[in-house]
Amino acid sequence: MKNLCAVLVFALNALSLWAQSTAQIQGIVQDQSALAVAGAEVKATQTDTGAVRTAMSGADGVYVLTSLPVGPYRLEVSRPGFTTYVQTGIVLQVASNPTIDVSLKVGAASEQLQVEANAALVETDRPGIGAVIENQRIVELPLNGRNVFDLIQLAGAAVPAGAGSAGASIPGAQIISVAGGQTFGVAYRLDGAEYNNPYDATSMPFPFPDALQEFKVETSALTAQNGEHSGAAINAVTKSGTNVYHGDLFEYLRNGDLNARNFFAASRDTLKRNQYGGTLGGPIQKNKLFIFGAYQGTRTRQDPISSIAFVPTPQMLAGNFTAFASRDCNSGGQINLPAPFVNNQVSPALFSKAALAVASNLPAAADACGRVIFGARVVSNMYQRRDLQFQVE
Repeated sequence: MKNLCAVLVFALNALSLWAQSTAQIQGIVQDQSALAVAGAEVKATQTDTGAVRTAMSGADGVYVLTSLPVGPYRLEVSRPGFTTYVQTGIVLQVASNPTIDVSLKVGAASEQLQVEANAALVETDRPGIGAVIENQRIVELPLNGRNVFDLIQLAGAAVPAGAGSAGASIPGAQIISVAGGQTFGVAYRLDGAEYNNPYDATSMPFPFPDALQEFKVETSALTAQNGEHSGAAINAVTKSGTNVYHGDLFEYLRNGDLNARNFFAASRDTLKRNQYGGTLGGPIQKNKLFIFGAYQGTRTRQDPISSIAFVPTPQMLAGNFTAFASRDCNSGGQINLPAPFVNNQVSPALFSKAALAVASNLPAAADACGRVIFGARVVSNMYQRRDLQFQVE
Protein backbone atom coordinates (compact mmCIF):
# COMPACT_ATOMS: atom_id res chain seq x y z
CA MET A 1 0.00 0.00 0.00
CA LYS A 2 2.88 2.38 0.79
CA ASN A 3 4.40 1.71 -2.61
CA LEU A 4 1.08 2.47 -4.32
CA CYS A 5 0.78 5.77 -2.44
CA ALA A 6 4.34 6.75 -3.40
CA VAL A 7 3.63 6.02 -7.06
CA LEU A 8 0.45 8.10 -6.95
CA VAL A 9 2.16 11.06 -5.26
CA PHE A 10 4.94 11.06 -7.86
CA ALA A 11 2.51 10.69 -10.75
CA LEU A 12 0.21 13.44 -9.54
CA ASN A 13 3.15 15.84 -9.18
CA ALA A 14 4.41 15.12 -12.70
CA LEU A 15 1.16 14.61 -14.55
CA SER A 16 -2.43 15.76 -14.43
CA LEU A 17 -5.41 15.04 -12.19
CA TRP A 18 -8.61 15.60 -14.09
CA ALA A 19 -12.24 14.65 -14.32
CA GLN A 20 -14.17 14.52 -17.58
CA SER A 21 -17.36 16.49 -17.14
CA THR A 22 -19.16 17.32 -20.34
CA ALA A 23 -22.85 16.37 -19.96
CA GLN A 24 -25.82 16.49 -17.59
CA ILE A 25 -29.24 14.92 -17.01
CA GLN A 26 -32.30 16.84 -15.90
CA GLY A 27 -36.01 16.23 -15.60
CA ILE A 28 -39.12 16.25 -13.42
CA VAL A 29 -40.24 13.57 -10.96
CA GLN A 30 -44.03 13.17 -10.88
CA ASP A 31 -46.58 10.70 -9.61
CA GLN A 32 -49.23 9.01 -11.76
CA SER A 33 -51.50 12.06 -11.37
CA ALA A 34 -48.78 14.31 -12.90
CA LEU A 35 -48.18 15.99 -9.53
CA ALA A 36 -44.62 16.91 -8.55
CA VAL A 37 -42.84 14.55 -6.17
CA ALA A 38 -40.44 16.40 -3.87
CA GLY A 39 -37.57 14.79 -1.99
CA ALA A 40 -37.07 11.89 -4.41
CA GLU A 41 -33.51 10.58 -4.58
CA VAL A 42 -32.19 10.50 -8.15
CA LYS A 43 -29.06 8.39 -8.65
CA ALA A 44 -27.11 8.09 -11.92
CA THR A 45 -24.53 5.30 -12.16
CA GLN A 46 -21.99 5.20 -14.97
CA THR A 47 -21.90 1.52 -15.80
CA ASP A 48 -18.33 1.52 -17.14
CA THR A 49 -16.78 2.93 -13.98
CA GLY A 50 -19.42 2.39 -11.29
CA ALA A 51 -19.27 6.10 -10.49
CA VAL A 52 -22.45 7.36 -8.79
CA ARG A 53 -23.91 10.88 -8.80
CA THR A 54 -27.00 11.72 -6.75
CA ALA A 55 -29.46 14.60 -6.51
CA MET A 56 -32.78 15.30 -4.78
CA SER A 57 -35.87 16.55 -6.55
CA GLY A 58 -37.07 19.96 -5.43
CA ALA A 59 -40.51 21.14 -4.40
CA ASP A 60 -41.46 21.38 -8.07
CA GLY A 61 -40.14 17.87 -8.73
CA VAL A 62 -37.20 19.14 -10.78
CA TYR A 63 -33.81 17.48 -10.51
CA VAL A 64 -30.47 18.20 -12.21
CA LEU A 65 -27.36 16.02 -12.35
CA THR A 66 -24.49 18.17 -13.62
CA SER A 67 -20.88 17.54 -14.61
CA LEU A 68 -21.34 13.97 -15.81
CA PRO A 69 -18.65 12.18 -17.83
CA VAL A 70 -19.80 10.76 -21.15
CA GLY A 71 -20.76 7.11 -21.42
CA PRO A 72 -23.55 4.65 -20.53
CA TYR A 73 -25.68 5.26 -17.43
CA ARG A 74 -28.27 3.64 -15.20
CA LEU A 75 -30.80 6.05 -13.66
CA GLU A 76 -32.55 5.11 -10.41
CA VAL A 77 -35.24 7.21 -8.67
CA SER A 78 -36.66 6.27 -5.28
CA ARG A 79 -38.87 7.74 -2.55
CA PRO A 80 -40.68 6.14 0.36
CA GLY A 81 -44.24 5.23 -0.60
CA PHE A 82 -43.39 4.74 -4.28
CA THR A 83 -41.94 1.90 -6.30
CA THR A 84 -38.34 2.38 -7.40
CA TYR A 85 -37.93 3.63 -10.97
CA VAL A 86 -34.95 2.20 -12.88
CA GLN A 87 -33.99 3.22 -16.42
CA THR A 88 -31.05 1.66 -18.27
CA GLY A 89 -29.59 2.09 -21.73
CA ILE A 90 -28.93 5.81 -21.23
CA VAL A 91 -25.86 6.93 -23.20
CA LEU A 92 -24.59 10.47 -22.62
CA GLN A 93 -22.63 12.04 -25.46
CA VAL A 94 -20.29 15.00 -25.32
CA ALA A 95 -22.03 18.33 -24.57
CA SER A 96 -25.41 16.59 -24.24
CA ASN A 97 -28.16 17.75 -21.90
CA PRO A 98 -31.09 15.31 -22.16
CA THR A 99 -34.34 15.67 -20.26
CA ILE A 100 -35.54 12.46 -18.61
CA ASP A 101 -38.89 12.84 -16.84
CA VAL A 102 -39.82 10.17 -14.31
CA SER A 103 -43.27 8.94 -13.34
CA LEU A 104 -43.40 7.17 -9.96
CA LYS A 105 -46.05 4.63 -9.10
CA VAL A 106 -47.49 4.29 -5.60
CA GLY A 107 -46.27 1.07 -4.01
CA ALA A 108 -43.57 -0.56 -1.93
CA ALA A 109 -40.02 0.73 -2.35
CA SER A 110 -38.83 -2.85 -2.84
CA GLU A 111 -40.76 -3.01 -6.13
CA GLN A 112 -39.08 -1.77 -9.30
CA LEU A 113 -40.31 -0.29 -12.55
CA GLN A 114 -37.69 -1.16 -15.17
CA VAL A 115 -37.40 0.96 -18.33
CA GLU A 116 -35.08 0.36 -21.28
CA ALA A 117 -33.97 3.58 -23.03
CA ASN A 118 -32.64 2.43 -26.37
CA ALA A 119 -34.02 5.36 -28.34
CA ALA A 120 -32.10 8.61 -28.75
CA LEU A 121 -32.56 10.99 -25.82
CA VAL A 122 -34.34 14.25 -26.60
CA GLU A 123 -32.85 17.61 -25.66
CA THR A 124 -35.63 20.17 -25.42
CA ASP A 125 -33.73 23.18 -24.04
CA ARG A 126 -30.86 23.57 -26.50
CA PRO A 127 -31.58 26.07 -29.30
CA GLY A 128 -28.68 25.04 -31.53
CA ILE A 129 -28.28 22.15 -33.94
CA GLY A 130 -25.36 19.78 -34.07
CA ALA A 131 -23.93 16.37 -34.73
CA VAL A 132 -21.74 14.02 -32.71
CA ILE A 133 -18.83 12.19 -34.36
CA GLU A 134 -18.71 9.09 -32.18
CA ASN A 135 -15.73 6.88 -31.38
CA GLN A 136 -16.51 4.20 -33.97
CA ARG A 137 -16.19 6.65 -36.86
CA ILE A 138 -13.12 8.29 -35.34
CA VAL A 139 -11.29 4.97 -35.09
CA GLU A 140 -12.52 3.16 -38.20
CA LEU A 141 -12.72 5.84 -40.92
CA PRO A 142 -9.56 6.23 -43.03
CA LEU A 143 -7.58 9.35 -42.21
CA ASN A 144 -4.60 10.71 -44.12
CA GLY A 145 -2.00 11.22 -41.41
CA ARG A 146 -4.54 10.21 -38.72
CA ASN A 147 -5.54 13.85 -38.25
CA VAL A 148 -8.91 13.77 -36.45
CA PHE A 149 -9.48 17.40 -37.40
CA ASP A 150 -10.44 16.23 -40.91
CA LEU A 151 -13.53 14.49 -39.48
CA ILE A 152 -15.12 17.81 -38.49
CA GLN A 153 -16.34 18.04 -42.08
CA LEU A 154 -18.62 15.03 -41.46
CA ALA A 155 -20.87 17.28 -39.38
CA GLY A 156 -22.53 18.47 -42.60
CA ALA A 157 -22.39 22.25 -42.35
CA ALA A 158 -18.63 22.37 -41.77
CA VAL A 159 -16.36 23.08 -44.73
CA PRO A 160 -12.57 23.65 -44.91
CA ALA A 161 -11.50 27.25 -45.55
CA GLY A 162 -7.76 26.82 -46.00
CA ALA A 163 -4.76 25.83 -43.92
CA GLY A 164 -3.43 27.58 -40.86
CA SER A 165 -0.72 30.23 -41.01
CA ALA A 166 2.73 28.78 -41.74
CA GLY A 167 5.04 29.01 -38.75
CA ALA A 168 2.29 30.08 -36.35
CA SER A 169 -0.42 27.43 -36.56
CA ILE A 170 -0.22 23.91 -35.21
CA PRO A 171 1.06 21.48 -37.90
CA GLY A 172 -1.92 20.02 -39.73
CA ALA A 173 -4.31 22.70 -38.46
CA GLN A 174 -7.12 23.72 -40.77
CA ILE A 175 -9.43 26.71 -40.81
CA ILE A 176 -13.08 25.64 -40.64
CA SER A 177 -16.24 27.55 -41.51
CA VAL A 178 -19.48 26.17 -40.07
CA ALA A 179 -22.88 27.01 -41.56
CA GLY A 180 -21.40 29.95 -43.45
CA GLY A 181 -20.05 31.52 -40.27
CA GLN A 182 -16.77 33.38 -39.88
CA THR A 183 -13.67 31.22 -39.89
CA PHE A 184 -12.47 32.80 -36.65
CA GLY A 185 -15.88 32.29 -35.04
CA VAL A 186 -15.44 28.65 -34.03
CA ALA A 187 -14.89 27.78 -30.36
CA TYR A 188 -12.90 24.63 -29.61
CA ARG A 189 -12.99 22.85 -26.27
CA LEU A 190 -11.28 19.71 -25.02
CA ASP A 191 -12.60 18.06 -21.87
CA GLY A 192 -14.47 21.28 -21.09
CA ALA A 193 -11.41 23.59 -21.35
CA GLU A 194 -10.91 26.24 -24.03
CA TYR A 195 -8.73 24.86 -26.83
CA ASN A 196 -8.35 27.67 -29.41
CA ASN A 197 -5.03 28.77 -30.85
CA PRO A 198 -5.20 32.52 -30.08
CA TYR A 199 -3.02 33.44 -33.09
CA ASP A 200 -5.32 32.36 -35.92
CA ALA A 201 -8.44 30.90 -34.21
CA THR A 202 -7.64 27.35 -35.32
CA SER A 203 -7.68 24.47 -32.88
CA MET A 204 -4.82 23.28 -30.77
CA PRO A 205 -3.81 19.72 -31.75
CA PHE A 206 -6.65 17.24 -31.40
CA PRO A 207 -5.69 13.96 -29.71
CA PHE A 208 -4.97 11.18 -32.17
CA PRO A 209 -7.85 8.77 -32.93
CA ASP A 210 -6.99 6.14 -30.30
CA ALA A 211 -6.98 8.76 -27.52
CA LEU A 212 -10.15 10.67 -28.49
CA GLN A 213 -13.58 9.47 -27.36
CA GLU A 214 -15.84 11.70 -29.46
CA PHE A 215 -16.59 15.30 -30.37
CA LYS A 216 -19.66 17.39 -31.18
CA VAL A 217 -20.12 20.23 -33.67
CA GLU A 218 -22.89 22.73 -32.80
CA THR A 219 -24.04 25.83 -34.64
CA SER A 220 -27.05 28.14 -35.07
CA ALA A 221 -28.32 29.62 -31.79
CA LEU A 222 -25.67 28.57 -29.29
CA THR A 223 -26.07 28.32 -25.54
CA ALA A 224 -24.60 30.87 -23.13
CA GLN A 225 -21.76 28.46 -22.42
CA ASN A 226 -20.67 28.64 -26.07
CA GLY A 227 -21.72 32.21 -26.72
CA GLU A 228 -18.30 33.84 -27.05
CA HIS A 229 -17.93 32.58 -30.65
CA SER A 230 -20.66 33.29 -33.18
CA GLY A 231 -20.00 30.57 -35.76
CA ALA A 232 -19.95 27.25 -33.96
CA ALA A 233 -18.74 25.28 -30.96
CA ILE A 234 -16.72 22.07 -31.24
CA ASN A 235 -16.52 20.12 -27.99
CA ALA A 236 -14.19 17.12 -27.81
CA VAL A 237 -13.58 14.67 -25.00
CA THR A 238 -10.68 12.28 -24.50
CA LYS A 239 -10.95 8.65 -23.48
CA SER A 240 -10.73 7.69 -19.82
CA GLY A 241 -10.05 4.61 -17.78
CA THR A 242 -12.82 2.22 -16.71
CA ASN A 243 -13.18 -0.74 -14.37
CA VAL A 244 -11.71 -2.99 -17.08
CA TYR A 245 -8.19 -2.71 -18.44
CA HIS A 246 -8.12 -1.75 -22.12
CA GLY A 247 -5.23 -0.87 -24.38
CA ASP A 248 -3.88 -1.12 -27.90
CA LEU A 249 -0.64 -0.88 -29.85
CA PHE A 250 -0.37 0.29 -33.44
CA GLU A 251 2.06 1.15 -36.21
CA TYR A 252 1.32 2.53 -39.66
CA LEU A 253 4.07 2.26 -42.26
CA ARG A 254 4.65 4.09 -45.55
CA ASN A 255 7.84 3.15 -47.36
CA GLY A 256 8.98 3.90 -50.89
CA ASP A 257 10.43 0.39 -51.21
CA LEU A 258 6.86 -0.93 -51.19
CA ASN A 259 5.62 1.47 -53.85
CA ALA A 260 5.80 1.34 -57.63
CA ARG A 261 7.69 4.11 -59.41
CA ASN A 262 5.57 6.97 -60.63
CA PHE A 263 5.36 6.77 -64.43
CA PHE A 264 6.72 10.31 -64.86
CA ALA A 265 9.39 10.06 -62.14
CA ALA A 266 13.04 9.25 -62.84
CA SER A 267 13.26 7.02 -59.77
CA ARG A 268 11.14 5.50 -57.05
CA ASP A 269 10.28 7.74 -54.10
CA THR A 270 12.33 7.41 -50.93
CA LEU A 271 9.68 8.21 -48.34
CA LYS A 272 10.01 6.40 -45.01
CA ARG A 273 7.19 7.25 -42.59
CA ASN A 274 6.49 5.40 -39.35
CA GLN A 275 3.54 6.30 -37.14
CA TYR A 276 3.35 4.22 -33.98
CA GLY A 277 2.10 4.29 -30.41
CA GLY A 278 -0.47 2.87 -28.03
CA THR A 279 -2.97 3.49 -25.24
CA LEU A 280 -3.64 1.96 -21.85
CA GLY A 281 -6.45 2.61 -19.39
CA GLY A 282 -7.93 0.86 -16.38
CA PRO A 283 -8.73 1.03 -12.68
CA ILE A 284 -6.37 1.84 -9.85
CA GLN A 285 -9.17 1.49 -7.31
CA LYS A 286 -12.38 0.00 -8.66
CA ASN A 287 -15.29 2.46 -8.86
CA LYS A 288 -13.05 5.22 -7.46
CA LEU A 289 -9.81 5.98 -9.28
CA PHE A 290 -8.94 5.38 -12.94
CA ILE A 291 -5.93 5.96 -15.14
CA PHE A 292 -5.50 6.50 -18.88
CA GLY A 293 -2.47 7.34 -21.00
CA ALA A 294 -1.71 7.44 -24.73
CA TYR A 295 1.25 8.11 -27.02
CA GLN A 296 1.83 8.50 -30.74
CA GLY A 297 5.10 9.13 -32.55
CA THR A 298 5.58 10.05 -36.22
CA ARG A 299 9.02 9.77 -37.87
CA THR A 300 9.44 10.89 -41.48
CA ARG A 301 12.54 10.55 -43.65
CA GLN A 302 12.75 11.48 -47.34
CA ASP A 303 15.54 12.36 -49.78
CA PRO A 304 15.61 15.90 -51.15
CA ILE A 305 12.83 16.91 -53.51
CA SER A 306 14.47 18.56 -56.54
CA SER A 307 13.84 22.29 -56.90
CA ILE A 308 15.15 24.55 -59.68
CA ALA A 309 16.65 28.00 -59.20
CA PHE A 310 18.94 30.34 -61.17
CA VAL A 311 22.24 31.88 -60.04
CA PRO A 312 24.80 34.14 -61.80
CA THR A 313 27.22 32.29 -64.05
CA PRO A 314 30.93 33.24 -64.37
CA GLN A 315 30.06 34.88 -67.71
CA MET A 316 27.40 37.04 -66.06
CA LEU A 317 29.79 38.06 -63.29
CA ALA A 318 32.23 39.09 -66.00
CA GLY A 319 29.53 41.29 -67.54
CA ASN A 320 28.66 38.99 -70.46
CA PHE A 321 24.89 38.26 -70.59
CA THR A 322 24.86 36.94 -74.16
CA ALA A 323 24.13 33.31 -73.27
CA PHE A 324 21.61 34.27 -70.63
CA ALA A 325 19.69 36.44 -73.11
CA SER A 326 19.73 33.82 -75.89
CA ARG A 327 16.79 31.74 -77.12
CA ASP A 328 18.26 28.69 -75.38
CA CYS A 329 17.65 30.25 -71.97
CA ASN A 330 14.36 32.05 -72.71
CA SER A 331 11.23 30.30 -73.87
CA GLY A 332 9.93 33.60 -75.22
CA GLY A 333 12.88 34.06 -77.57
CA GLN A 334 15.95 36.26 -77.70
CA ILE A 335 16.03 39.23 -75.34
CA ASN A 336 18.31 42.27 -75.25
CA LEU A 337 19.35 44.50 -72.41
CA PRO A 338 18.07 48.07 -72.81
CA ALA A 339 20.31 51.09 -73.48
CA PRO A 340 22.93 52.07 -72.54
CA PHE A 341 24.01 48.40 -72.53
CA VAL A 342 25.19 47.22 -75.96
CA ASN A 343 25.30 43.58 -77.15
CA ASN A 344 24.10 42.40 -73.74
CA GLN A 345 27.35 43.50 -72.11
CA VAL A 346 27.53 45.19 -68.69
CA SER A 347 30.65 46.67 -67.12
CA PRO A 348 31.49 44.67 -63.97
CA ALA A 349 32.42 47.97 -62.32
CA LEU A 350 28.69 48.74 -62.11
CA PHE A 351 27.90 45.66 -60.02
CA SER A 352 27.13 46.07 -56.35
CA LYS A 353 30.00 44.90 -54.17
CA ALA A 354 27.50 43.51 -51.64
CA ALA A 355 25.72 41.55 -54.38
CA LEU A 356 29.04 40.14 -55.59
CA ALA A 357 29.88 39.04 -52.05
CA VAL A 358 26.56 37.18 -51.84
CA ALA A 359 27.06 35.64 -55.29
CA SER A 360 30.41 34.23 -54.24
CA ASN A 361 28.63 31.96 -51.75
CA LEU A 362 26.09 30.60 -54.23
CA PRO A 363 26.48 27.13 -55.78
CA ALA A 364 27.98 26.81 -59.26
CA ALA A 365 25.55 26.90 -62.18
CA ALA A 366 24.90 23.65 -64.03
CA ASP A 367 24.63 25.34 -67.47
CA ALA A 368 25.09 28.63 -69.26
CA CYS A 369 21.61 29.74 -68.21
CA GLY A 370 22.54 29.68 -64.51
CA ARG A 371 20.30 26.75 -63.60
CA VAL A 372 20.92 24.92 -60.29
CA ILE A 373 19.03 21.98 -58.80
CA PHE A 374 18.81 21.79 -55.02
CA GLY A 375 16.77 20.26 -52.21
CA ALA A 376 16.81 19.62 -48.48
CA ARG A 377 16.43 16.18 -46.97
CA VAL A 378 13.18 15.82 -45.04
CA VAL A 379 13.79 14.81 -41.42
CA SER A 380 10.73 15.16 -39.19
CA ASN A 381 10.04 13.81 -35.70
CA MET A 382 6.63 14.53 -34.17
CA TYR A 383 5.41 13.20 -30.85
CA GLN A 384 1.91 13.48 -29.45
CA ARG A 385 0.90 12.17 -26.06
CA ARG A 386 -1.89 12.26 -23.56
CA ASP A 387 -0.07 12.27 -20.25
CA LEU A 388 -1.24 9.77 -17.68
CA GLN A 389 -4.55 11.16 -16.47
CA PHE A 390 -6.17 10.19 -13.22
CA GLN A 391 -9.95 10.34 -13.06
CA VAL A 392 -11.39 10.48 -9.55
CA GLU A 393 -15.04 9.67 -8.87
